[in-house]
Amino acid sequence: MLTARRGKRLEALASELQSRHGISAETLVADLADPAETDHLAERIGRIDSLAMLVHSAGFGTLDSFAGKDVEFSVAMVEVHDVVALRLTHAALPAMKARRQGAIIHVSSIAAFGSGPANVTYGATKAFLNVFCEGLQAELAGTGVRVQALCPGLTRTEFHDTPEYRGFNRGRIPRSFWMTADEVVVQSLRALDSGQVVVIPGLKNRLFVELIRYGSIRAVARKVLARLRSPRVR
Repeated sequence: MLTARRGKRLEALASELQSRHGISAETLVADLADPAETDHLAERIGRIDSLAMLVHSAGFGTLDSFAGKDVEFSVAMVEVHDVVALRLTHAALPAMKARRQGAIIHVSSIAAFGSGPANVTYGATKAFLNVFCEGLQAELAGTGVRVQALCPGLTRTEFHDTPEYRGFNRGRIPRSFWMTADEVVVQSLRALDSGQVVVIPGLKNRLFVELIRYGSIRAVARKVLARLRSPRVR
């Protein structure tokens, strides 16, 4: 089952997958910033006895400061990134535990390891996902259900194509720092098979996170993140 906000694009994706792979792809249009629509999706997930994998990748960001945005923007971000993760995971677990197999992947970010200017709420929500997945995997030990927090860095998707990223210039960032979505997926599934919970795809991303973890250069790493996100980068 595929879920997204834009019905026409969702149907086009379902049609492409069915044609390319010979599968049946059900769609459900939902805005996960709306609690009622999230509840509807969770109820539908709870009725799938054969659910093998849940992937929660809905999310958004901004270049603005926390104080510079209406607080409801940040509340919606917490809702979509974290509250939805809780609700959908809770709905998926009964069937997976009953079958003693299944996988849950929540798309986090390397921002979880070092939030900074214009990244305050985003980094905090991703840090929550990492801790949630680590704790949940420990709780599910022996059930056959695997949990992963996938922490990509810069990835070539439509994430930066929204009005929130008008000042973001991809051209200022070396091409070698970007990964394709396919590359991220391959590394995610490989790590899932090995039982790794918090997964950082890409050697450069893993090195960057290690830099962030060292207190003496954490400030430098934050400045790099701020520079990449700054509206002044044209």
